[in-house]
Amino acid sequence: MIKRFMVLATMILLVALAGCGGDKAVDEPVAAEPTPAPTEPAEEPIEEPASQPVDMSPVSLNDVFFDFDQFNLTSESKSTLESNARELKRVGDSGVTIEGHCDERGTKAYNLALGEKRANAAKDYLVTLGVTASRINTISYGKERPFDSGHDESAWAKNRRAHFLSN
Repeated sequence: MIKRFMVLATMILLVALAGCGGDKAVDEPVAAEPTPAPTEPAEEPIEEPASQPVDMSPVSLNDVFFDFDQFNLTSESKSTLESNARELKRVGDSGVTIEGHCDERGTKAYNLALGEKRANAAKDYLVTLGVTASRINTISYGKERPFDSGHDESAWAKNRRAHFLSN
């Protein structure tokens, strides 16, 4: 019986030693570190590049007037167009529509063609002054939209024009 006791004691000792042989316990629970709460990343100020101030004042474009049955630009018309070109360059990429108008004399077809020539003469001069052509639209109304509905030279002179509308 002592022999059995010794065998049993040796076996228990061997099992105990085999279980303690490593650095880590097999069934021992590992204490987990608490997970820290997520933190918001610190907001860094966004540095915007310095920009040129933009002039937001309204565009001021003036009409150009023509002599009877003419579409050529006078020195006064050119001066007005030079002022209009400076305004268009000041505002950057905004567009403009140039309307060609005529007085009531002449046929509808003739005045539509003359109005188109007047609008295009103004556009062409603006382009020579550095305004991008794609920013300029033209249309002719001929005698259909008079500025002054009178039937005398004073009214007709006001109606022979290239009228500017900023887009």
